[in-house]
Amino acid sequence: MKLGLSIGYSKARMDLPVALVQQAEALGYDSVWSAEAYGSDAVTPLAFLAAVTKRIRLGTGIMQLAARTPANAAMCAGTIDALAGGGRFIVGLGVSGPQIVEGWYGQPWGRPYYRLKDYVAIMRKIFRREEPVTHDGREISLPYTGEGAAGVGKALKSILHMNPDIPIFLATGSESTVRLTAEIADGWLPMGFVPGCMAEYGPWLEEGFRRAGNGKSLKNFEIQASVHVEIADDVKAALAKLKPEVALYVGGMGHKDKNFHKDQMIRRGFAEAADRIQELYLAHRKEEAIAAVPDEWVDMKSLVGPPDRIRQRFRPWEESGATSLIVRSHQPEAINVMAQAARLN
Repeated sequence: MKLGLSIGYSKARMDLPVALVQQAEALGYDSVWSAEAYGSDAVTPLAFLAAVTKRIRLGTGIMQLAARTPANAAMCAGTIDALAGGGRFIVGLGVSGPQIVEGWYGQPWGRPYYRLKDYVAIMRKIFRREEPVTHDGREISLPYTGEGAAGVGKALKSILHMNPDIPIFLATGSESTVRLTAEIADGWLPMGFVPGCMAEYGPWLEEGFRRAGNGKSLKNFEIQASVHVEIADDVKAALAKLKPEVALYVGGMGHKDKNFHKDQMIRRGFAEAADRIQELYLAHRKEEAIAAVPDEWVDMKSLVGPPDRIRQRFRPWEESGATSLIVRSHQPEAINVMAQAARLN
């Protein structure tokens, strides 16, 4: 199994863990992943990392669709891929949620399924430069002819000759969008992936591959699962450190009636806890919401404790069906332990 490293998005102050990324590259990690919410962006850190690394692949986990047009996303990807030497950039895309899309970016939530489909199709046309780009989509069209258009839009071809094969991964979790991911993308950044869940996801992926045709299958498709890793002697204390993020995402990252993270928790058998966490969080009782997060839920999604426990619990992830595991940790020791567990050296 390959390993990746998540650097996430910056908190109140920009902090790019360059030494940690270089350590991961030296140990044989395959990729490093940035992120964005409503602060630091996902693209700029990778441009910096391209200059201070040599081999490791550079992925956005994720670029939010509402943050930039598909043309701009393609320009960013093509530029960094060229600066990094070609073949290192991975476009990771996701729709975010309606609160951020409409509240932060000022864009309509619309129909995410079709927006993903149009976005990927336009990016691929830009990468390949086969002809000036036109696209008549349900959500996005080029040239633009909608409300406010001057009516003189011109189909254009990228000046920069980009790598035509820059891979595109999608971050999805529902049945329809997972099928779409398998159909149109090169890889998948699954929401809520844990060992054992391929029994649910597998048929959705297979249907997407069938629609794609051309021999597409799990053999030529990347699945980049993600896991928190925390080296600690006290397992319970380590699990407690991860609960505030769970409470934030399940309780407050999304509308009461449209929260993908809560939906994932419910699908994994924690419906009562998910409802309680959201109820407390939205009532501004955050500490109680954090305390309501079950240890079992956090342990299912993470690798915490002494190194021997982490190495032992890594095996189910290795056999989960994922092709790579993105490590979420800022501990140098954890980066080393995971390299040992995955037998990178």
